[in-house]
Amino acid sequence: MRKRKYYLRLTDAEHHLILQCLLEYRNKLIAQGKYTDGVDKLIVKFSKVK
Repeated sequence: MRKRKYYLRLTDAEHHLILQCLLEYRNKLIAQGKYTDGVDKLIVKFSKVK
């Protein structure tokens, strides 16, 4: 069975806000000494979109 794909339509402001929140969360994880692999993947995906 194939998984469904979902698409989001975001304004430029929403896109920027999500990216900014992901970067802040990544910085928190780094400060706590935790892995950031999952957040890094999301940042790359959101950076390529436009």
